[in-house]
Amino acid sequence: MPDLAKIILRNHKIDAVKRFHPWIFSGAIKEMEGEVKEGAIVEVYSDQGEYLATGLYNPSNIAVKILSFQKVSDIAQLFLEKFQNAYQLRQQIGLVDNPKTNCYRLINAEGDGLPSLIVDWYNGTAVIQAYSLALYQRLDLIVDCLKTIYADNLRAVYDKSAAVLAKSAHISENKYLFGQKNGNEVLEFGHRFIIDWEKGQKTGFFLDQRENRAILAQYCQNKRVLNTFSYSGGFSVYAMQAGAALVHSVDSSHGAIDLTEKNIALNNLGEVPHQSYSADVFNFLRDCQEDYDLIVLDPPAFAKSIQSRHQAVMAYKRLNYQAFQKIRPQGIIFTFSCSQVVNEEHFQGAVMAAAIESARPVRILARLSQPADHPTSIYHSEGSYLKGLVLAVD
Repeated sequence: MPDLAKIILRNHKIDAVKRFHPWIFSGAIKEMEGEVKEGAIVEVYSDQGEYLATGLYNPSNIAVKILSFQKVSDIAQLFLEKFQNAYQLRQQIGLVDNPKTNCYRLINAEGDGLPSLIVDWYNGTAVIQAYSLALYQRLDLIVDCLKTIYADNLRAVYDKSAAVLAKSAHISENKYLFGQKNGNEVLEFGHRFIIDWEKGQKTGFFLDQRENRAILAQYCQNKRVLNTFSYSGGFSVYAMQAGAALVHSVDSSHGAIDLTEKNIALNNLGEVPHQSYSADVFNFLRDCQEDYDLIVLDPPAFAKSIQSRHQAVMAYKRLNYQAFQKIRPQGIIFTFSCSQVVNEEHFQGAVMAAAIESARPVRILARLSQPADHPTSIYHSEGSYLKGLVLAVD
């Protein structure tokens, strides 16, 4: 590999790198040596000339995202090793060649040592989202890694980076990088789902709720269930399969509601009464005349920056308060936050404030998070984004 540009850190800013945190902020940089362009691979040094890391440069607040804390001689080999390690972990946790589950996350950004990269596996199709130009510029390398790992099991690779990079990198379209669309049905714990990775949210399905959906099923028998922000109906399908007395699904997107109906039909769940509502969830909770034994609150991220955190916390409070008004005595609420900047303390505080305002006894039965195929580096607590509470409401 040719000589790389160098980034020199200020003396008092090297501690985080020494503790293996994968981000270097722009304010930590003292100077740059060589040509440092957006997307460049750079080496990071202390002011005394000590090598610290190799990473990808981006002219933003997080200026370098680290790929390795050891010298790198072959970037293609480094990527392949990280893909192989990620694949082996998914084998270890029982997701590869699983007859009941054939969709999972293969690469979870910093959690798998490849910051800004998401790769999800859907029964033969890999869907990529590169959150930085540096990764987008290396899509060919990523496809090569996928071909090596999956061999003939890889039928298609779909790049969906335009959905997250369009403004910053002038990327106009998502597209197939290998193969073509060849079936979009998957299994999750034996439940069947149609995945719309081309037009759906994120990579097409919220894989991070897989185990939480299974936990929810344990509470659903003979219960009246409301699934809000239902998207493609994941929680609804699990609830109906588990013997719920009734399930209502609410989402503001007509496309999401259509997908919910298709997934319910796909699983032959016609015996359980189900109704879909295309509506704003806050308005639905305010206006509906029903009450429920179990409510799922799984909203999109209310905050994507520190600046919007307070507003998000207030939104979580309002949402949970409305749910407390609609839950029957001895009811159960599954409430979630996927806002990275809203930590567990903020989230629980918002839920507690809603409980106080509702003046109802509320007990925490369980704390939920993301599954093992969404790993978090112990050095990067920011990667633990999904927070959930199972609440018993008297």
